[in-house]
Amino acid sequence: KIKKDLKLYLKRRLNLAPFYEVVLKIANSEPLEPSNQDHPLHGKLVGKRDCHIEPDWVLIYSVNKKEVMLYRTGTQADLYG
Repeated sequence: KIKKDLKLYLKRRLNLAPFYEVVLKIANSEPLEPSNQDHPLHGKLVGKRDCHIEPDWVLIYSVNKKEVMLYRTGTQADLYG
């Protein structure tokens, strides 16, 4: 699903650089900025995290000791209706 989400962002002609910056920080176990509002999710998404790449651009991901899993990215409306 993440590939489809990224294709949509490219179609919208949005700059993906902020996405890659956040993903690299997560992959390198670097702390995210407070503006990224990183937090755990609950309910059906328990075990996953949500962070803001930009004010209305969200990334849903999870991290374990060996890998970062990227699930979805998009606007609040894209992801949560």
